[in-house]
Amino acid sequence: MEAAATAVGTRMATRRRQRPQQEPSEASAGDQELQSPQRRRRRRLQRRMEEGQEEAVFREIVNFSPDPLPVRYYDKDTTQPISFYLSSLEELLAWTPSMEDGFNVAMGPPARRQPPLHSQRPRTLLCHDMMGGYLDDRFIQGSAVQGPYSFYHWQYIDIFVYFSHHMVTIPPVGWTNAAHRHGVCVLGTFITEWNEGGRFCEAFLAGDVRSYQAVADQLVRIAQFFHFDGWLINIENSLSPAAVGNTPPFLQYLTTQLHQQVPGGLVLWYDSVVQSGQLKWQDELNDQNRVFFDSCDGFFTNYNWREEHLARMLKQAEGRQADVYVGVDVFARSNIVGGQFDTDKSLELIRKHGFSAALFAPGWVYECLAKEDFFQNQDKFWSLLERYLPTHSICSLPFVTSFCLGLGTRRVCYGQEEVVGPWYHPGAQEIQPLFGEHRLGGDSQGWVKTHCCLRDAWNGGSSLLIRGAIPPEVGDVAVRLFSLHVPVPPKVFLSMVYKLEGPTAVRVALELTTGDASSCHIGGISVLNAETSTKYSPRPLRVPPAKLARWAGRCGQTLSGGWIQRCYEVSLRGCLLQDLFINFSRPPGSQEEESFICRLGEIQVVGANSLLTPLAQVQAVTVSCIHWQRVDPSLDRAPTKLQLSCTLHWSYLLPQVHCFRIYCRTGTGSSSHRRELPGPEKPTLLGLAFANQYRVVKLAVDAARPGQDGRVELLVQPVPQEGFLVPEAEWGRAVLLYSSPHGSGH
Repeated sequence: MEAAATAVGTRMATRRRQRPQQEPSEASAGDQELQSPQRRRRRRLQRRMEEGQEEAVFREIVNFSPDPLPVRYYDKDTTQPISFYLSSLEELLAWTPSMEDGFNVAMGPPARRQPPLHSQRPRTLLCHDMMGGYLDDRFIQGSAVQGPYSFYHWQYIDIFVYFSHHMVTIPPVGWTNAAHRHGVCVLGTFITEWNEGGRFCEAFLAGDVRSYQAVADQLVRIAQFFHFDGWLINIENSLSPAAVGNTPPFLQYLTTQLHQQVPGGLVLWYDSVVQSGQLKWQDELNDQNRVFFDSCDGFFTNYNWREEHLARMLKQAEGRQADVYVGVDVFARSNIVGGQFDTDKSLELIRKHGFSAALFAPGWVYECLAKEDFFQNQDKFWSLLERYLPTHSICSLPFVTSFCLGLGTRRVCYGQEEVVGPWYHPGAQEIQPLFGEHRLGGDSQGWVKTHCCLRDAWNGGSSLLIRGAIPPEVGDVAVRLFSLHVPVPPKVFLSMVYKLEGPTAVRVALELTTGDASSCHIGGISVLNAETSTKYSPRPLRVPPAKLARWAGRCGQTLSGGWIQRCYEVSLRGCLLQDLFINFSRPPGSQEEESFICRLGEIQVVGANSLLTPLAQVQAVTVSCIHWQRVDPSLDRAPTKLQLSCTLHWSYLLPQVHCFRIYCRTGTGSSSHRRELPGPEKPTLLGLAFANQYRVVKLAVDAARPGQDGRVELLVQPVPQEGFLVPEAEWGRAVLLYSSPHGSGH
């Protein structure tokens, strides 16, 4: 069954096909009443709401007194907020949430997926171990690094472990947000090693029950607070009889508490210590380590196994094969079956015996091969494993992606270039498609290849480049971009932003597949234009709700940079949305091979109800933790400059937002409180926030003149999950008025 709507060479189609059966609002920590450290000195700040204006005004007398930031939470060179780890038992037991911890809190739990993680389908775990960890990914608000590592084959993996050799490895929040957006759960690492690790273990495992329960309680609190999903426990030192005897009850208690506090949480044990207390890697699950497997959610084997180890483990696993993660060292160190570009040899045997796989350090493609070929090598590595990596499906709407990798050589906002220069922000990565090359069957020469591209972007730093050829004997070629499992509401809106490179008459279409449900009925498809004219819509909305009007505002138009947006309204009943394809078809009358290059800038699938609900408002914007620095006058001949750093907090329901864009305007105000109307200049983008707080760092402002206030307007733009621009009048804002001490401008 197929229905189509055509508009200016673009087609949107739905079709039903059979498919194998698959197994079955919270606020950020910044909103919590967390007390700032007492060492922070109080500032002379005054906050008030101007009558009739949604604006908070703060007053500050510039002061250059030293005010050191807590080194755990801020980079000593840049003063940017950073993700952190804990190095000792004392630090772990002493940890309590602070205001600074709010920067590192993920937006929420993993997105719903199908099959769910607890199904017995063999899983794929990625253990990210790169050069000690906490590299450029530690900068919570991003950095200006060029050519960083990026992972984007999320649809192939189920669990992401952030690994380092620090005792308590808390995953950097950018990784957690990116993984959760793709329905992937994230684990931190609890590791003890060498003699020092042995002393730590004796301290909390060899004592009474209260000692190990205190450690477990803290690990649960940390996972719950920072919104990641559990722990890999890696004890790589020998244990005394007392300590090893308490290890299974420690694991049982940790696992039970985590399941109660973190829905879907996981505790995994690494193959290291055996039940005698010896440090003796087994490369398999056996009688010597089975007690640890029985006490938690899963077992991660060491890497030097052979097929006979896998065969022996079948009996040991006793129906829990999916909970055994067979380790594969991608660096191919020591005596392994296959690593590097031969990792598929290991995967073939693991899947043959029905086990899950744990890929250790696939960043090998970045660390050991040419950086300029990173994307090609990354795609090659994962394409070789594709046949052994079952994908999971996205299960919720709205589904919106601009294909941004969370990095780029410039920042673009809906076709408009905002900032030029390299940037890296893992948490800004959008939902990524299935990558690879797809060829038509038989003797056909048709093909389609998808890969990421930093040369052009619609929103963010990259787009999806699709190249291919339509051979003379076929009318079209298509490639599946996303696997979905979404019960479709009665009415959905779809949008595609794209552009074709070079002269071509090839037509581009979105193609959706629905499940083999006898109740599925496709009522109709209508083209939406910005005008929502009666020519294209049988029931136009005379006064569409604000969110819908903004969402459809660019539909049917040619946009800046040559981008084109096509929008559709689809009426469905009783349908299950399963796959999203992009289809390329030859123009009428064409008899020759048609080659094409298409850039895909954005895809949106949005339920009508979410566009009919009112947009939440950013509220209660506050400015705190203010720090001033002088700029060396020899570096700038302009008027005296200062550098302002401060923390913004606000209130917003995070489930309704994708992120926040933080802007500023600077200038000079009067000495009164009255707000001056902003000038015509556009605000300057400072960065992105994925929590209800943001640290402004070293913002250059003019020093206040005698008798006048300096003025900084700080603006918080919510970016809704549905993917449209919110006008500035609806942003959150706060104004900081600052004056020189004693009325002096120096």
